[in-house]
Formats: sequence, C-alpha cells, structure tokens
Amino acid sequence: MSDVRTTWRYFDFWLLGAVAILSIFSIAMIRSAIAGNITLAGYDQRQAIFVIIGFGVILLTTAIDYRLWASVNRILYYGMAGVLGVLFVVGQAIFGSARWFETTYFSIQPSELAKIIIILALAEFFSRNVNRVNDPRVIFRSLLLTVGIVLWIILQPNLGTSIVILVIWFTLLWASGLNLKMLAAFAGVAVIIPIIGYPLLADYQKNRILNFIFPDPSARHGDIYNIQQALISIGSGGWFGKGYNLGTQVQLRFLKVRHSDFIFSAMAEEFGFVGTVIVIGLLLFVIYRILRAARLARDTYGALICYGVATLIAFQAIVNIGVNLRLVPATGLPLPFISYGGSAMLSILLGVGLVQSVILRHQSA
Repeated sequence: MSDVRTTWRYFDFWLLGAVAILSIFSIAMIRSAIAGNITLAGYDQRQAIFVIIGFGVILLTTAIDYRLWASVNRILYYGMAGVLGVLFVVGQAIFGSARWFETTYFSIQPSELAKIIIILALAEFFSRNVNRVNDPRVIFRSLLLTVGIVLWIILQPNLGTSIVILVIWFTLLWASGLNLKMLAAFAGVAVIIPIIGYPLLADYQKNRILNFIFPDPSARHGDIYNIQQALISIGSGGWFGKGYNLGTQVQLRFLKVRHSDFIFSAMAEEFGFVGTVIVIGLLLFVIYRILRAARLARDTYGALICYGVATLIAFQAIVNIGVNLRLVPATGLPLPFISYGGSAMLSILLGVGLVQSVILRHQSA
C-alpha cells in the first residue's frame, strides 16, 4: 500500500489543473457559442458529460502501467485499422462517405482515437529499433505502420487528421535519433509531396487551398465567408473583449461553426486579445509539462509517448488558431480541450492519462 502512495506522489497536479481549467472553459465557451440555437441545444451539457468521463479516463489510464500497452499494441493497432475499414465500407454503401458512427445520443469519430493508437504503436516500434533508426528499412517499416492507419482516414476523406498522424510519425522518428542528413532529405520530400498529391485531393479540399491562396472578398458563403467572419470576430474583440455571452458576431450567428472549428474567434470576440493569450498560455503550459514528462521518463517508450501527445496538442492548436487567423487553409482540426467534440475530448484526455502514467513510474524499478 505504501508503494501505491509513493507512486501517486509523483502525479502531476499542475498538468491536471491546467487541463481542468481549459476543459471547464470549453463548456462555458460552447454554452455561449450555441446560445439561442435550437439545433445545437444541449451541446454544452454533452461536452460536460464527456469532460467528466474524460477525467475518469485520465485517472484510470494513470493507474495502468503504460508499459502494459506495449503488450497489446498489435491488438490495438489492427483493431483500429479494422474499425476504420468497416467505417469506410459502411459509409460508402450508405452515405457515400462517413467519418462517424452515428448512435441515438452521440456520434463516435474513430479517427480521433486513432491518433492515440498510432502514438502507442510508433512509440513501441521506435523504442525497439532506437539503435537502427537511421536504417532506411526501419524508416520504411515505420512509414508502412503509419500508412496502415492513414490510408483509411484519407479515404473518409479526412485530410486534416491524416496530416496530424504523419506529423506525429515524423516527430517521433526525429525524436528517436534521426540524423541531420536524413532530416534534410525528409524536408525536401515534404515540400514535393503536396505538389504531387494536389491532383488527388477531393474537390472541396482543392477549393479550400485555392480560396486560401486566391480569396474572393465578395464571397458570401463557404470557407471564404467563414474566415471573413472569423477575422471580424477577432478584430471586434479588441484588447479585453465584449464580455461573456455578449459577442455580436457570435450571438447574431454571423460566425459559423463557432462551437468547434472557429471557437477561437468566438473566444477572441468575447474575451479579447488578453483572454486568448491566457488560453494560449495554458496550452503552452500543458505542452511544457508533457515535454517535462518526456525528459523524466525512465525509458524510450515512455518518452516517445509523451513526445507524441505533446506533438498532437501543439500541432492541432497551431493549425486551428492559424485557420482562424487565415494563416493556413481550413482543415477542420479542433482546438485541443476547447472545441466541441466528445471523441476529440476523450482522446486528448486519454493522452494526458498516458503522460501521467509515465510520470508516476519515472523512478520505478
């Protein structure tokens, strides 16, 4: 019993506290964003339920030794690939395409959980091959492992999540010791691939890129309109915002998808520049604590899990905020801990639980 108390002594309450503040703020912000919208009624309550369940997931995952996940790694990986395959087949047969399994009360998006599964799979693979990470055969095998999940997600189609997973793969490859020569080669490939792959994109994905490069200021619908309203919302917030539940762009519904993709803009209008800086600061603090956990980890597997979760949070936050500021094309990636979405919230909190498990056992024998 004393060993259990000693282990939990290392629990990172600073990390948990920052995550709790962001999650509670998410519920409040969604409540304001959907105010008066009958079709979105109850979304804030759903988010609250997912947050409560998610914190239970954190505690449960923390209690499980993270090294046990390596023993069921293949089951998790092939199980997720199978679920994504079934979703693609069923979605094509019934809807033409699908990203969610629909239930009576909520939707399940397997690709969100796939982000955590691929972190565990790649962390286990690279930890076994850490001394051969510059071997082209090892790199190719790790890429095949990644593509085994990414392929099904691209077919949904869901380009944003596919890019997130590829970024996680590259980051863990680099964190495992990829040398500078290989790193430079991959950087060159990363520049060429988007050019080659552009013709293969779906029409709406091509339009997003073209609208980003050649925007039409007179557009009154679609992605252009959404971005315009997002920028107006951010600008109208000023330094301190118009106040909670008082943002005109939000409450008069000029800002679309304000509870998910563009919740940063809604937040900026109501809480201003200062409010957004505080939220970004909290996200940076969460990332810092996770990177600290990676440094403390007693083995490569644990460190790579932490690096993967930190990359997931950082990249999605950068892209989501970049979309709101019109710095990158629209992608549909959520703002971690803030945007509405049960699958996204549970997955990211599962990642936090894995990090806590690494921290608890960083001095274990």
